[in-house]
Amino acid sequence: MERYEEELIQRYLGDDQELRRTYDEHQTLKHQLEDFRRRQYLTTEEEIEMKRIQKLKLASKDRIMAILNRHQHEHMQ
Repeated sequence: MERYEEELIQRYLGDDQELRRTYDEHQTLKHQLEDFRRRQYLTTEEEIEMKRIQKLKLASKDRIMAILNRHQHEHMQ
């Protein structure tokens, strides 16, 4: 995520449980992917799991962005 997005996340993290839960999930998935990428060899099952985690991570980022957009619209009104 971009620095600006990270700053927004930190701003709203304490007040928004949905954002907190989604961000924590995103971080967990990110670390799981890093673990897979450090391995020299992946079994077919591990490759499938890595793809599944990538999709979940992308979906969590989309949810985070939607939450941030909601906060920005609320803040503008």
